[in-house]
Amino acid sequence: MSGNRSAALDYAQKNHARFLEELKALVRIASVSTESQYETQMAAAAAWVADQLRTLGMNDVAVCPTAGHSVVCGEYRCSDPQAPTLLVYGHYDVQPPDPLEQWENPPFEPTVKGDYLFGRGASDMKGQLLAGLKAIESILKTDQLRVNLRFLIEGEEEMGSPNLAAFIAENQHRLQADVALNLDSGILAPDFPSITVSVRGLAYFEIRLYGPASDLHSGTFGGAVHNPAQVLCELIAGMHDAQGRVTLPGFYDRVRPLSEAERAEMARLPLDEAYYLKVTGAPALYGESGYTPAERVGARPTLEVNGLLSGYTGEGSKTVLPAYAMAKISCRLVPDQDPAEVYQQLLDYLNAHAPRTVRWEVVQHAGSPAAMIALDRAELTALSQAMEQVWGKKPLYKREGGSIPVVAQLQQIMGMPTILCGFGLPDDNLHAPNERLHLPTWQRGIETLIHFFYNLTS
Repeated sequence: MSGNRSAALDYAQKNHARFLEELKALVRIASVSTESQYETQMAAAAAWVADQLRTLGMNDVAVCPTAGHSVVCGEYRCSDPQAPTLLVYGHYDVQPPDPLEQWENPPFEPTVKGDYLFGRGASDMKGQLLAGLKAIESILKTDQLRVNLRFLIEGEEEMGSPNLAAFIAENQHRLQADVALNLDSGILAPDFPSITVSVRGLAYFEIRLYGPASDLHSGTFGGAVHNPAQVLCELIAGMHDAQGRVTLPGFYDRVRPLSEAERAEMARLPLDEAYYLKVTGAPALYGESGYTPAERVGARPTLEVNGLLSGYTGEGSKTVLPAYAMAKISCRLVPDQDPAEVYQQLLDYLNAHAPRTVRWEVVQHAGSPAAMIALDRAELTALSQAMEQVWGKKPLYKREGGSIPVVAQLQQIMGMPTILCGFGLPDDNLHAPNERLHLPTWQRGIETLIHFFYNLTS
């Protein structure tokens, strides 16, 4: 190990306590992007991140306005004209803290208990963002970075990044890089280093069914007027066949088949049926026939019902035949599937199966394609080597079942691939009460990123 690399790692170890106090300071800022009452705190969080970049010596640091919350930008230019350029991505906003009564400590008063820091945003993703910034600090205080850096730190990720695509399109000159380093990720367990190599896309819809002009007495009109709630249930039930496959016409036409090598790699993951039963509490698993749970979650497309609304749902009984029924439907997509095509496939299904006794419409709320990093990219190799240097074993490659809009946006708008590198854990209670960050893993994450930056140019 080079002397400079050793000095950077030693700096990170010696300054761990200060790094933690700075993370606590950021967690104390209630930067909830989805609620207007937190506008002041959102601005404070953006300013805090910008000050961190300036303290690190970054150039052209700016808090850039959007139609919503601001984006923080900046850059670092090294002396080597041949050096690669990385776009470091993160977000400073957090989920709402509700329900407050389920928190053991106030959500914005960060508390250390044993090996964990508790607080909203501690893991998602203020801890991950600080891991990246503190790795950069550790190198700059002891050496020189041999890569160029640009920063894209947004404030709307937790509300679906509604203004980010426009910002990227309008600011390509200040964001251009060889690859993006997205810190908003995690690993499988403290002793299972892993790298996410793909994320699924998303197509999100709201189906609205209209029957009679107003709610009706179910005794007087039941049996003569078709019930929209019943129609909706029957339509949804028909969206899967007996093998768990989605029945929208053409849904699988673009789905890439899994190769034997890909299936073998996914079989290495500690995500068997027992794991999913344990973490979900479900009595049994369900899914597309012929695939393991890990394959269904990471490499196969899905259609799920996210919400249903119709008729009377209050306490007691009310004999009503509802005039209206609504369902929220999301499809997770895999590489090559197009959200616009899936929207048309849903329309084709409803045109074929919805009866004339109701009127229907579909509202499209969100759509983003899947993204996958080439496994032979030098940056991915550098990250894999860095994890092995810290954990003492090679990381597993995993496919993320969720969606990260910025990954697809950078690919679509700028042709930029993304390396996902974060150190959150599955049991960090993301988006839930008592969110927490495992501090030993966080420290390992800082050290991994130090190795990563050195490995890129070694």
